[in-house]
Parts: sequence; structure tokens; C-alpha cells
Amino acid sequence: MSNSMKKIIIAFSLFVWWSYPLISQTRTIPTDTIVITQHKAHIGGTTFGYTARTGTQPVWDKAGKPVATLFYTYYTRDDIKDTAKRPLLISFNGGPGSASVWMHIAYTGPMILQIDDEGYPVQPYGISKNPFSVLDVADILFVNPVNTGYSRIIEQGEEKVDRKQFFGINADMKYLAEWINSFVGRHNRWLSPKYLIGESYGGTRVSGLAEELQSRHWMYLNGVILVSPADYKVFNSDPAISSALNLPYFAAAAWHHKALDADLQSKELEDMLPEVERFAIDKLMPALANGSNLSDAEKEQVAQMISKYSGLSQKSILQHNLIIPTSFFWKELLRDKKGYTIGRLDSRYLGLDKMEAGSRPDFNAELTSWLHAFTPAINYYIRNHLKFKTDTKYNMFGNVHPWDRRNNATRERLRKAMAQNPFLHVMFQAGYYDGATTYFNSKYTMWQIDPSGKMKDRLSFKAYRSGHMMYLRREDLQKANEDLRQFILNSMTNGKPARYE
Repeated sequence: MSNSMKKIIIAFSLFVWWSYPLISQTRTIPTDTIVITQHKAHIGGTTFGYTARTGTQPVWDKAGKPVATLFYTYYTRDDIKDTAKRPLLISFNGGPGSASVWMHIAYTGPMILQIDDEGYPVQPYGISKNPFSVLDVADILFVNPVNTGYSRIIEQGEEKVDRKQFFGINADMKYLAEWINSFVGRHNRWLSPKYLIGESYGGTRVSGLAEELQSRHWMYLNGVILVSPADYKVFNSDPAISSALNLPYFAAAAWHHKALDADLQSKELEDMLPEVERFAIDKLMPALANGSNLSDAEKEQVAQMISKYSGLSQKSILQHNLIIPTSFFWKELLRDKKGYTIGRLDSRYLGLDKMEAGSRPDFNAELTSWLHAFTPAINYYIRNHLKFKTDTKYNMFGNVHPWDRRNNATRERLRKAMAQNPFLHVMFQAGYYDGATTYFNSKYTMWQIDPSGKMKDRLSFKAYRSGHMMYLRREDLQKANEDLRQFILNSMTNGKPARYE
């Protein structure tokens, strides 16, 4: 063979080798697959082995064809022989359109990302063991709804899948309940006590899911945990409700940044806030309800009190007709003091805008910080520790729009599920410095779930000195997990019959 022919063959071989991935592969996620790995945890002074099952499970249509596949991670403790007594905690994040990453590697899971004790990113990026995880008392399933994480719609040739069956308040709950039913059957967990936990929009999701599972799949839960839940009944209400409920959050954020007068600043946060809460309900809400019916003197008096509790000027409050947009608060609080903005989801975080002027921050200071830490950590963890490898992009936030928000009855559905199931307990967890789904919104939601007060003993509320993801602050990571652990243990029935007495 001539040298020239050899060169041609080598060149052609190199071309084929380099181009092979481009011409022979498409970037898809397996529809139904699982990868199993073994690990060790040390929690509460005890070391034990656990198994991680990472994979995908289909969503089927009425004809039994897969129309989507959901990516999940499922952790089980190895030394448990009887799963009938072993709780199963099913975890969702929010958005809608957010992956399960946040609570997975920062709150309840056996591994947590590398951040400092206040939640700020550090390099090198990475993960470490979570000494506070609730895996000691419950197995945990992290679920990624369609288009989040590695979860995707499955197109059937030329036939397009209807996105409406996934992207809406009620559609979301319907297909996820079906998926959970299949998962529980596959993994033989029908006898286990079951819990749902949802953060942010995930709180909306699991509120409705509790009743969807109960009424359509006859799957009864022991508990629902709402972490910084989004209640759209509040968001879409008149300012008399929605704006008044924001004031205690304003007070908390201002207290953190030392922007209040000395008499309030000298108090402990938890001692100061009840005073603001009572003003918000007893004085501010009725004043806003009166609107233009307020006299000038009354309006001045209310503005003076809002100023006292928020750290904003009385002039700016009157200019807003007593109704302060949260975006303005984030921009205004430190404008003349430090020139920084404060974070939306966690107002401990500071941002730097192009101009100090304006009515809202240029960006969410806390979210950019979190994405800085979470994105490399979850991609590394799934590939290197859980051994799930794919070229598909992990969607921290996926395209789920347009999202159908109509016919939102999730608060009432949760009440109905509780009324029909004497076993069902509900816990709220919220951060004082969360400006998106404020802690006082959560209290208000809890009060409205059961106006009769007859189920009050099954509703509880826990608050923390941090923001939307309160578990990013290490002190609150420990406290929040312990609150969750006790909630699970205390809502176990231990043979007690489900009945009213």
C-alpha cells in the first residue's frame, strides 16, 4: 500500500472517529432506567449504610404509552427489615419549573453542597456528608417534575405530546399522583407511613397532591410539610390582605440590617415580631381596606407606624398610598445607608446595582449566589457519586410555560384531606428573611386552612433566622431537620386507629 493511500485511510479514519458522536447520536434521556450505588452515613451518632437508586420512571398516557419520564433519586437505609414501619418522605421543589436540587443537596438528603455557615458559595465547589439528614428516620424520594432536572417530555415520532397535561396547577398534581402511585407499587412501599414535603411552589403542589392521592389513588398520608410555601390565594388577594401580611417580613429584614429605631433594634427578633404581627392584622389590614375612606390624619398615623416597623421613610410610604411593593423595599431599605440592595428570597444577601436610583433591584442577589454553588455541585454529585451519566442538561429551572394557574383550590383540598384523614398532620417551615413567600403569609395560610380550629392540634409552624431556603444557614439546617425529624416521629400512629373520638 502506498504512503499516499495510507494517509488517505488515516485521514478518513480520524474524520469518522471525530464525527461519529455527531452523526450517530442524539441527546436523549433513558425512559425507564436505574443506577444503584451503596454509601455510608453518620447521623445522630450512628453510622449506617444506605442505598441510592437514581434513574427515570415513565409517565404514561391513557393508552399506556410513555409521554414523559421523570428523573428521581431514592435513598433507603440498609439495616431496615420492615418497611411497613419505615416512613417514606417524598420531596418536591417549586418554581414551578424548579428541579429537586435545592432540598436534595442542601436540606434533607445525605449529602450537602459546600458552602459557608451562612450559606455563601466557597471554592473549590463540592459536597460533603450531611450530619443532620433525616435519612436516619425516613427513606427519601426526590422527584423532578417534567422539564426539571433530567425529566423530559417524550415525543412519539411526528405526534406532539400535549404540554397542557403537565404544565398547570391541577394537571401537575394529577400526573404526579399517578407517577407516585406507580413508584410506590414498584418499590413495595404501600405499607409505609408516607409524607410529602414541598418547598415554595412545591408547597402549593403537595397541598393539592395530598388530596389527589387520597381521593383518586386511595393513598393516605401521615404528614405534609410546607417549606416556605407559595399561597396564590394570598398573592392574588386585594392589598388589604397581601400588603398587610408583608409588614412583619419588612420588620425582620430591617432588624437584621440594623435599620430600625433603637427601641425595636434592642429587642430579640422573636420578641419584636409579635408586636408587628398584631399591628398588621388589627390596624394595617383594616386601614388598607378603608382605602380613600381614611382621613389624612389616620393615614399619617398608619404611615408613621409602617415607617417605624419597616425602616422606610414616612414620606415614601405615603407616596405609595401605604401599600409598599416588596421590590421597592429591596431597593430602598439600604439605599441611603450602604447603597446596596437586599435579596428577594433571602434578604440577608446584598446586591450591587448599576444605579442607586430606581424602584427595584437589577437582579436577585441571593439567587445568583445560590446558583453559583448549587449548579456545579449537583452535576458533580449525580455523575461522580450516584454514577448516573448523561449528556442531557440538568435543568435547574426548566421551561414549563405557559403555566395554567386557574381553578386553584389547593388550600381547600388540603383541608379536605385533613378532615377525611385523622392521621394527617401538617407543618409549616419558613424563614423570617424570605421576601418572596413571607413567614407571616405562611402563618396566615395555616390559620385559613381550618377556620373552625377543630384541627388546630394537627397544624404547626416553625420559623428560622434565614430566608426562603432556611436550611442554607448551618444553624438552621440542624434545627429545621430536627423539627422535621420530630414531626415525622410524632405523627407515626403506632397502632392507633384513624378515627375521631
